Amino acid sequence: MDKISLPQPEIKGCLSLEEAIHDRISRRSFKDQGLSLAQAGQLLWSAGGLGAEGAAGVSRAAPSAGATYPLELYLVAGKVEGLAPGLYHYVHRAHALAMLQWGDLRAKLARACLGQEMVAQAPLSIVLVAHYERTTRRYGERGYRYVYMEAGYVSQNIYLQAEALQLGTVAVGAFDDAAVKEILAVEGAPLLLMPVGAR
Repeated sequence: MDKISLPQPEIKGCLSLEEAIHDRISRRSFKDQGLSLAQAGQLLWSAGGLGAEGAAGVSRAAPSAGATYPLELYLVAGKVEGLAPGLYHYVHRAHALAMLQWGDLRAKLARACLGQEMVAQAPLSIVLVAHYERTTRRYGERGYRYVYMEAGYVSQNIYLQAEALQLGTVAVGAFDDAAVKEILAVEGAPLLLMPVGAR
């Protein structure tokens, strides 16, 4: 499958971590403008891209219990410069996207999110899809807890990265699970959506 390379992520920004934490709020309305491929890539990298090299090898942007990494990241693109509208899988090792579906899925996704219009209005949404078995194989029933914790780490990274890019986002957990899964047509359980747009 052909991959779309993303611009290299920046590791030094103009906003301090403390400012991003202070200013971070949930934003549910966005300007009617698209985002760049670099912005999309930066958001995805902050959620699950490669980080520093430690004793156990190359780390990821968010911690994971036992390095089981149960979350897969998907990009629902509607208005992203250089990307056709559609559904993409984030390939973290290559910092690239793999196209899975053509077409603008945002309106369908908003309906599946119980009519939350910001999902249709945002130029992109990042969807976190859980593969619980990656973690429960190792930790049993307690692994479910670890997956939810990881979703929290990843969503906070997206929040802070959006703030640093002067964008807005909100964590959306209210949706029809079966409808979202049908729209995405991917393996795993959709756990959280984060629409992102200019503020």
